[in-house]
Amino acid sequence: MMIEALIAVALVGALVTFVAPNRIAGKLAFAISLVPVVLSLWLFTAFDGSGNALLEGSLAFESQYEWIQLGEYSISWFVGLDGISLPLVVLTTILTSAAIMSSWTPIDDRESQFYGLVLFIEANLIGVFAALDFFLWFIFWEAVLIPMYLLIGIWGGPRRKYAAIKFFVYTNVASLVMFGAFIALVFGLGDSVTSFALPEIATAMLNGGPDGFLGLEGTTLTSVVFIAMFLGFAVKVPVVPFHTWLPDAHVEAPTPASVLLAGVLLKMGTYALLRFNFTMFPGQVETYAVPIAAIAVISVIYGAMLALAQTDLKRIVAYSSVSSMGYVILGLIAYTQFGVGGATFQMVSHGFISGLMFMAVGVIYNATHTRLVTDMSGMADRMPIAVGILIAGAFGYMGLPLMSGFYGEFTIFFGAFQADFAYAPLFTSLAMFGIVIVAGYLLFALQRTVFGPYELETDYEVGRAPLHDIVPMFVLLGIIILLGVAPDLIFEMITDAVDPILSGGEQ
Repeated sequence: MMIEALIAVALVGALVTFVAPNRIAGKLAFAISLVPVVLSLWLFTAFDGSGNALLEGSLAFESQYEWIQLGEYSISWFVGLDGISLPLVVLTTILTSAAIMSSWTPIDDRESQFYGLVLFIEANLIGVFAALDFFLWFIFWEAVLIPMYLLIGIWGGPRRKYAAIKFFVYTNVASLVMFGAFIALVFGLGDSVTSFALPEIATAMLNGGPDGFLGLEGTTLTSVVFIAMFLGFAVKVPVVPFHTWLPDAHVEAPTPASVLLAGVLLKMGTYALLRFNFTMFPGQVETYAVPIAAIAVISVIYGAMLALAQTDLKRIVAYSSVSSMGYVILGLIAYTQFGVGGATFQMVSHGFISGLMFMAVGVIYNATHTRLVTDMSGMADRMPIAVGILIAGAFGYMGLPLMSGFYGEFTIFFGAFQADFAYAPLFTSLAMFGIVIVAGYLLFALQRTVFGPYELETDYEVGRAPLHDIVPMFVLLGIIILLGVAPDLIFEMITDAVDPILSGGEQ
């Protein structure tokens, strides 16, 4: 019942915060958010699962109760954690608390509603990573969209309505495509499944797959479903060419929403790709390896080139996320232990690094009221601690050794070079070149923003950031260094859950 407790605390906390007075809402929401942090860290230390949640592994903190009978199929409350999902749950709880504390300075309107929505997002994100019944998982998946739409649309920038609608339309249409494809797959499996439990469906897929549906033969249906689900999740990741909603959403979203969007919501897409496409469709992974690897490399290079052309710090970090998610896709399609394990590690690593970067950019914006690198210089003299953390986060993005970004990228490249699909070394080499571009645009932006004489023309006094803005950044930076120095804190449990995927479900 520990997973239920996590979700319940966040949901009840959201309701309590909604009705709390604005003057105490921020502090109350932060205090409530610390409870899931403590619970998730306890789950991490008490974790005793093994194998993969979908492939007859030993689940941790599992609970299952039949909920609805839908014709011949049963829908259950079915939750549990393995070495893939647990680190993402910990990421969610820590980033939520950090985002709430970082909101105390910029959010000064409708605080109760803002913090209530943040806690509501947290509850549903935990559900996405823990749910093992498709219908239950899809409810949590869709429930994340509504509060994020409201956070962007109400507390965002001048073009917030456009960005919020674009975010909602893109992701909702993608969800419908994915949902329809998966339901068709379940119907095609016929009598081999009697529920929407993901382990049962994964087993049926590995034991022969669907017989056919809507006039499509089994192999054709499997390929159609794989492509449709890949496209649906690719929008959420996002990868090129489905990335255009992301920079608009980040630029217009308030900084705490950007922290959650880049830190956790993007990981919903890569997590779903791993859970569905790369676990249930091993044959299609091999068939479509080359085009998917090409998409990954294009995302890496194109995202980095777009970042190089930006002058808005938020857009730079946003396009960096497109590039970083390309590395994750490359690791997944490599289909090796280090490739898939490194991709999962990179999901967690990028969550903390991107959260830190958006938080640091937000702290500078709070003081200067501009994000344009052309308007700023000499910020190191005025905000030395915040700028120092920003520089450290940028080096984490560039893959500095002894930071988590280095280990994530190194394992992805190591695993991708071992992949057995055509041109794997070429794709990997091209992706590695993306690091050079990343270093180029980040160093160029930092040089213009951080160093040189202070010349910002503003009516606002620029000085040291308040303590409550600095503390969450220090926490995230500490975690990034800890995972870089001791990656086996999570990498061993990740590979334990990845190995059954690569061996076709055999333990």
